[in-house]
Amino acid sequence: MLPNPAEPIYRLYESLSATRLFDPQAGLGGKLLYAGAIHPQSRNLLYAANIAGAASLAASADPVTLREAMRDGVIDFLVNSLEEALRILKNEVRKRQTVSVGVSAEPHNLVKQMLERGVLPDLLPPISGPDGDAGLDLAQAEMFLSQGARRVADPKTQLAPDEAGFVAWGVDQNFARWLPRLDACAQAVIPADDSHRLRWLKLAPRYLGKLAHRQRGVVLTVEEAVRFGTEVGQLIDKQRSENGEELKVTIGN
Repeated sequence: MLPNPAEPIYRLYESLSATRLFDPQAGLGGKLLYAGAIHPQSRNLLYAANIAGAASLAASADPVTLREAMRDGVIDFLVNSLEEALRILKNEVRKRQTVSVGVSAEPHNLVKQMLERGVLPDLLPPISGPDGDAGLDLAQAEMFLSQGARRVADPKTQLAPDEAGFVAWGVDQNFARWLPRLDACAQAVIPADDSHRLRWLKLAPRYLGKLAHRQRGVVLTVEEAVRFGTEVGQLIDKQRSENGEELKVTIGN
């Protein structure tokens, strides 16, 4: 099986859900994430933030990048100024609703305006390098942090225990309709109080769009992975006996 494109998004989701701001029911509803400049890594962060329930803000001065982000469901709204973005964000934050807004602007200029206006994000993106490619330099980040913002942990520092790993499952095109049943097999082996992983399984397909059309995945312990395989095997046997149809499922790491 090819590497699952959802895994790096899941790892960022883990970092988001590991913050003290994450609520078991509402996730990050009512919290504002400044995701920085829109690029491949921040696209993943925006996907993860949508699944976590946050309100997100990002920026780019490149029209092509913005159009692609809008087309792929990375952002919900595309606006031309911070003022327009705040009109959307304030309303959704108040209602604790998920939303992602992209601003057509240079990220550093947008951050400067945020600081001047007193716009304080609850969360900032992981440190991506000394050049400030996340859309804010270290001095700007320190100003936000000194006022109470929190930095999202680098997923590399949030690795699962040795006994747990990302388990992916997929089907060929003819069996895509069975993915929700396979997701249910995964849900069945995860403890009912594990709101983080259950939220991921429930909402990731909605927000990931085409990335989740034929493949899904989540972190499972070794024991959970074995039970998941058993659940899937029973589903395959049932389908074969009832319809004479061979359900083709691929499971891997």
